Amino acid sequence: MKKYKVGVIGGTGMVGQRFVTLMENHPWFQLTVVAASGRSAGKTYDEAVGARWAMTTPMPEEAKNIVVLNAEEDVEKIAGLVDFVFCAVDMKKDEILALEENYARHECPVVSNNSANRWTPDVPMVVPELNPEHIQVIPSQRRRLGTTRGFIAVKSNCSIQSYVPALHPLREAFGIRRVLACTYQAISGAGKTFETWPEMVDNLIPYIGGEEEKSEQEPLKVWGHIENGVIVKAESPAITSQCLRVPVSNGHTAAVFVDFEKKPNITDIKEIWAGFRGRAQELNLPTAPRQFIHYFEEPDRPQSRLDRELEGGMAISAGRLRPDTQYDYKFVCLSHNTLRGAAGGAVLLAELLCAEGYIEPKE
Repeated sequence: MKKYKVGVIGGTGMVGQRFVTLMENHPWFQLTVVAASGRSAGKTYDEAVGARWAMTTPMPEEAKNIVVLNAEEDVEKIAGLVDFVFCAVDMKKDEILALEENYARHECPVVSNNSANRWTPDVPMVVPELNPEHIQVIPSQRRRLGTTRGFIAVKSNCSIQSYVPALHPLREAFGIRRVLACTYQAISGAGKTFETWPEMVDNLIPYIGGEEEKSEQEPLKVWGHIENGVIVKAESPAITSQCLRVPVSNGHTAAVFVDFEKKPNITDIKEIWAGFRGRAQELNLPTAPRQFIHYFEEPDRPQSRLDRELEGGMAISAGRLRPDTQYDYKFVCLSHNTLRGAAGGAVLLAELLCAEGYIEPKE
C-alpha cells in the first residue's frame, strides 16, 4: 500500500509532538513535513524543540533532522509536498480560521485538532465511531471553498470524548432526556506538565475557560444531521456540565448522570457497551481500538494511571454504573485526552477519511 505523505502544522507544541510520535511506524502515514512559527523555521526539528520535548517516549529518529518550515509563509510549498496535514497550532481563533482555510484552498486537506472550525456549519466534527456520516458534508464545503481536494475536518473537544462515547449507543437505543457531566481534566489538556506547571501539584482549579460551553454544546453537533449542505445540531438532550482541572498528567475523567426517555436496566446498558462497534471498527482502521468501550466491575475503576493507556490510549473506560436518586443512572468514564481526545482522535479521523476516499494520495 502506498503511504500518505503527512505534514504536522504546529509540530513543536505538545499536541504537535504527539502527532509526530504517532506517525512513527504508522502503516499508512509517513511524516514528511513539520511546520511551526517563524521562530522555529529553518531549524531541524530536534533543534526547534530541544528541551521542550514533553513526550515520555524519545523523539522519533525520522523526525529529528526534518527542517521545520514556516506554517504561515510556506503554505503553498507544504501543500505541494504532502497529501494532507494535521493542524495543532497555538494561535488566535481568527488566525487559525484563516490558516486552515488557506491550506484547504491550496488543495491540501486539513485534519484539525483546533477548536476554531468546530462550529463552521459545513466542517464535519467527527468521532469516527459516533458520527462518521458527517464526512458526507465535505463535497458541500469544497463547493464553498472552490476546491477539488482541499477541505477541513476537525475532531471534537477532548472533554466530551470522556463521556459522549458511552452515551451514544444508549441514546440510540433508549433516547436520552438530560445529562449532567462533571469532568476532571488532566493538565496535559492545557499543554502542561508538572514541570512546567508546578502550581498544579496538590491543587485543583474549578475553572477551565470555555470548556463547559464546549462540553454542553459540542455533543449536539456530533449528534446532529446534514441538511442543505450543513450540519444542523441536535435539539436534545439537555446537557449541563462542570469542568475542573485536576493534578493528573494524562486522562480526562467524567462523572455522568443521565435520564432516559425509556429507562433501560443495568444489564442492558452493559451489554450495549460491550457490543458497541462503530465505523472505525468495521473498517479495522489502524488506530481504532478493537473494543471501544471497556466496563470495569471493580468499585474503584477506572483510574487514570491504570486505565488511560488501554488499547493504545484509544479505548473508553467506564465503571460505577448504578441507580441515582435524582437521575435514572450515574457512572464514571475515562479517556486518554492527548490520544483519544486529541492527536490520536485526529489520526483516527484521518484514517477514516482516507479509507472512505475523501483523502487520496497524489500520483
